[in-house]
Amino acid sequence: MGKKDPRIDAYIGKAADFAKPILNHLRDLIHAACPEVEETLKWGVPHFEYKGILCSMAAFKNHSTFGFWKESLIIDQGNAETRNEALGQFGRITALSDLPKDGVLIGYIKQAVKLNEDGIKLPAKPKPKAQKELKIPAYFTETLRKNKKALRTFENFSYSDKKDYVEWIVEAKSEDTRDRRMKTAIEWMAEGKTRHWKYIKK
Repeated sequence: MGKKDPRIDAYIGKAADFAKPILNHLRDLIHAACPEVEETLKWGVPHFEYKGILCSMAAFKNHSTFGFWKESLIIDQGNAETRNEALGQFGRITALSDLPKDGVLIGYIKQAVKLNEDGIKLPAKPKPKAQKELKIPAYFTETLRKNKKALRTFENFSYSDKKDYVEWIVEAKSEDTRDRRMKTAIEWMAEGKTRHWKYIKK
């Protein structure tokens, strides 16, 4: 028999009203398609496992998402709805009507189960291309040099952390906005913070 996790009950209970029927429906379909499935909470969202991860679902302020761990082996990649990884394979789900028909979803879940039973793994991801040289504007470098702490932090950043700050500054649509962002960036870097420090879980 499968195993339900009380943390998933709590997660659904705290979800927005529009999301509750969606999450409950997905949960019921998963258990119907795979009676031995076990629930767990990973990375703060509900996951469903059977001989490995099958799928996951999540609720946000204005939409829900649902996706399969091995979606590239399950869902037709020619379908435009499957292309936005950030939103799961079914895009923004705001109502039950946004989901495929139950029979289709159950079929996908059973495919996911069989892949795990057969020990089939996802193909290895291609090696990342060489990083492009990061072009840092002169005004950015000059301002950085006026604050030793910020400069030291920036120099120790990873390529992606540096890129986050540079793009944020460069993409400003006016000089005033650019200057404000630059001032904020210097303050944050002087405190050792990355561009997206507010979203890092402690």
